[in-house]
Amino acid sequence: MKKIFTKRNAVFLASFLMLLRSKTVYAASSGGGGSLPWETPLQTVMQSMDGPVAYAVSIIGIVAAGATLIWGGEVSEFTRRIVYLVLIIALVALATSVYSSLFSNGAVFF
Repeated sequence: MKKIFTKRNAVFLASFLMLLRSKTVYAASSGGGGSLPWETPLQTVMQSMDGPVAYAVSIIGIVAAGATLIWGGEVSEFTRRIVYLVLIIALVALATSVYSSLFSNGAVFF
């Protein structure tokens, strides 16, 4: 005799019941009052990444990170990874700034 109520059948039954009970959920629109609280600060950061201040800060960051790696002497592995992180962030900011100065539309963030 075959069991009808197995774990697998219980999972399928529970999934089917949840599917029947679910209601349609609509995504919030970007207009009106549906924006998330962190969208405005992120938009501000994205707009400031292509200005002259970002260009200057990224050049300073590249020089400082390069000097630390060249003349840093005995730095710990953690410090070296932080310096690499600063170097990568500075290069990304520099690339964004250079791209926006070469082309009028700036870098596109997805």
